[in-house]
Amino acid sequence: MRTNRLYNKIQLANDPKYDSPLIAKFISLVMQRGKRSVATKIVYFALEQIAEKTKKTPQDCLDQVISNVGPILEVRGKRIGGANYQIPVEVPHHRRINLALRWVITAAKNRKGKKMAEKLTQELLDAYNNQGDAVKKRMDVMKMAEANRAFAHFARM
Repeated sequence: MRTNRLYNKIQLANDPKYDSPLIAKFISLVMQRGKRSVATKIVYFALEQIAEKTKKTPQDCLDQVISNVGPILEVRGKRIGGANYQIPVEVPHHRRINLALRWVITAAKNRKGKKMAEKLTQELLDAYNNQGDAVKKRMDVMKMAEANRAFAHFARM
């Protein structure tokens, strides 16, 4: 039987412009090769553009994007009696936020042509309007969980 180990999660400092830990996390996920200043410029540009187009604050826009993209259920593999089953489980809140931000960034990176700031702006707008690749990824994960609902009773084992 496994015991739950307590551990301290690293708390990021709030970002200086919006004083939000969520935006600080978003900047950290966008950052590549330790270039935080570049990632900060990209995220701030994207948030300002989306706030300008939606007439809401950047924090409200990002919260709406996370609620539109973050999955409620996902599947986890579990080996039972020699067979592997995909068992649907509820996604914890912190993982839901992390997945939503990662999927938005990945979808923005996969767009062709423009600079990263413009691609991120467009993907955030699409996610805000329940469209785009990040929302499609959420729907795929939710469909997979719904298709494997018959194995949900294995989650309690």
